[in-house]
Amino acid sequence: MDEDYGHIVIQLDKLLKEKGLSKNKLSHKAEMNWKQIDNFCTNKITRLDVFVLCKLCTVLECKIEDLLIFYPPEKK
Repeated sequence: MDEDYGHIVIQLDKLLKEKGLSKNKLSHKAEMNWKQIDNFCTNKITRLDVFVLCKLCTVLECKIEDLLIFYPPEKK
């Protein structure tokens, strides 16, 4: 990822802990593959799918800003 533009951190793992859900349970509720959930939890996603983000926010009853954090680039 090019740090000149900042980066995004996905906080799915933190949200799962707060909601008391397992990756397996979320994969069933959101109708997603377990590996896809795991990749979101470990921030191994390179392209965000808007439909997937909507699924996650709906199932977790959260806002997009609870799931994603944008860190702008550091000024040099």
